[in-house]
Amino acid sequence: MLSGILLIFLPLVLGYLIPIKKTNILEFINTQTSRLVLVILALMGLSLAGLDNLSQNLGQILLYTFTFFISISVCNLLALPWLDRLWPTPTSHAHRKLPLVKMMLESSKLVIVVAIGLIVGLLLNVDLSWVEQASENILLLLLFFVGIQLRNSGMTLRQIVLNKKGIIIAGVILVTSLLGGVIAALLLNIPINNGLAMASGFGWYSLAGILIGDGLGSIYGGAAFLNELLREILALIMIPLLINRYPNTAIGYAGATAMDFTLPVIQSSGGIRCVPIAIVSGFILSLLVPILILFFISL
Repeated sequence: MLSGILLIFLPLVLGYLIPIKKTNILEFINTQTSRLVLVILALMGLSLAGLDNLSQNLGQILLYTFTFFISISVCNLLALPWLDRLWPTPTSHAHRKLPLVKMMLESSKLVIVVAIGLIVGLLLNVDLSWVEQASENILLLLLFFVGIQLRNSGMTLRQIVLNKKGIIIAGVILVTSLLGGVIAALLLNIPINNGLAMASGFGWYSLAGILIGDGLGSIYGGAAFLNELLREILALIMIPLLINRYPNTAIGYAGATAMDFTLPVIQSSGGIRCVPIAIVSGFILSLLVPILILFFISL
């Protein structure tokens, strides 16, 4: 578990150690970062197509998925805007001038890429065991590019690592997600500890699906996977739309993915000042995912 967390941070650190002065090189890196996001999204769709037992017990899986998704999301989104009111976060003014329609189209493009990956995966009906490893490898390259962007933004390492706001955002997500998990468990009439385990994925759909599926069965595992996947997709839609007015909300709802997958979207939509907050918040939540899931399953 710890080695996995360190592996995520390694490319960020390596990228941060590389100073680049040529503007054209930085522009190239920015372009490739955007392209890598699309590639990973397509692979996400493929991984969903390869989900075990997707066709079996689909009704119960979807019921669990949407109950947890709505309960947790509502609890998160009721609390996070208060952070924006009490503790505003400055964002890049340049991004505020983007038309709303254009931002919605950008978000829709990301969702369409996921849908294309899903459709292709279902139609081809081939072995998709390679998708997870490919996604991880591309993600490491993506994080390396983000590290380079951070280094050449003029920010210090202290600003990136030590960030109280990121810690508070993670705490709010933790408490409200667990509350949402309890509510969903009561609505579904399932054990509370199962609900708490389902609420502890924080957007890390691959790990949550694996751990919960192994501990609670394929129905829970499939629901956990889809629940966290929906959270990640909604975060991708929300970030460009909300981050300039509600940056803490956009970063917080991204959950564990704020430190890796959605980090480039946060950076490009809200500016470089949002990055340290996202990294700290995402890191804390990522660290808690396996700990909390395994703990609640064991109860």
